Amino acid sequence: MKDHNYFVYIVTNKNKTVLYIGVTNDLQRRVFEHENGLIPGFSKKYNCNYLVFYEHFQNIEYAIEREKEIKKWRREKKNNLVKNFNPSWEFLNQKIYASL
Repeated sequence: MKDHNYFVYIVTNKNKTVLYIGVTNDLQRRVFEHENGLIPGFSKKYNCNYLVFYEHFQNIEYAIEREKEIKKWRREKKNNLVKNFNPSWEFLNQKIYASL
């Protein structure tokens, strides 16, 4: 059976004041799309171009369930999730391009 890769991710704007949570099967492509304003809607409107968090799943249902769970959280809980994964809220775009 082939491994599948799905990612729940959070992108933010330059000042880290807005969070967008999404799910994708290609994190590099999706980060590129966010960086270049290729996804219409909320993330483009608020310039959410910078990856600060991601989780890997092999099952799409689990990934979608996790995305929905995180979206329901208050901002403080989302901030803590990012902080535990990425303490300095570093923009991870270049690391993703290099690592995946």
